[in-house]
Amino acid sequence: MDIFHALILGIVEGITEFLPVSSTGHMIVVADWLGMDRDAKHTAFEIIIQFAAIFAVIANYTEKFHPRHFALWVKVLIAFLPIAAIGFLFSDEIESLFNPQIVAWMFIIGGIIFLIVEHFYREDTHRVRQMEDLSYAQAAWVGFAQLFALVPGTSRAGATIIGGMLAGLDRKSSTEFSFLLALPVLGASSGYSLLKHYDEFATTSFVPLIVGFVVAFLVAYLTMKLFIGFLQRFTFRTFGVYRILFGVLLLWWLA
Repeated sequence: MDIFHALILGIVEGITEFLPVSSTGHMIVVADWLGMDRDAKHTAFEIIIQFAAIFAVIANYTEKFHPRHFALWVKVLIAFLPIAAIGFLFSDEIESLFNPQIVAWMFIIGGIIFLIVEHFYREDTHRVRQMEDLSYAQAAWVGFAQLFALVPGTSRAGATIIGGMLAGLDRKSSTEFSFLLALPVLGASSGYSLLKHYDEFATTSFVPLIVGFVVAFLVAYLTMKLFIGFLQRFTFRTFGVYRILFGVLLLWWLA
């Protein structure tokens, strides 16, 4: 992996990690487009740039780490537990689910779900407008919705946002809760991958890793801010249509 590849993949990770479009699907497609093999160096790079996404959340929501937000983090933990348990118990089975066709179809299915949810969404019936106000039961519902993200191509952000909206959160609060929920999820998955593949860093050049980390952090930080601003004016229909088109394009590409 050279610096150019690190730059491109860092940008892709930063843009897609917190949007409901599946960062994993985009990373796979872009890496293949660049002619990159999913070898030890690529695995090490993906681990590092996921840590960059974690730091982007911390930088954007520093004030949420004050003790007065303790109850909010309890809710984040509640929402994290289902995917932590299922991911740990069935990690091998989950890995076996991956193939490009499943990714493509989940893009399309996820896009259709977004369009359906938006069609029935009514602002006056979604009472939770601040993520601190969601109940423990709503947090648990979001956590179970996040389990769908174990299917490649679903999108962790997409699953949690839809789960939040169905539980009564508005677009902004469900999205921001999805951001915070990324901390334990990405932290656990990246930490596990780091322990599993730590020896692969020995043969990897650190310059592309540093470039990818910095780029992914800056792009993710900016994307999160722009995304929240976008939702104050628009809906998720754009992402629904994008997911469908991307999935169809991916199926055509794989044919």
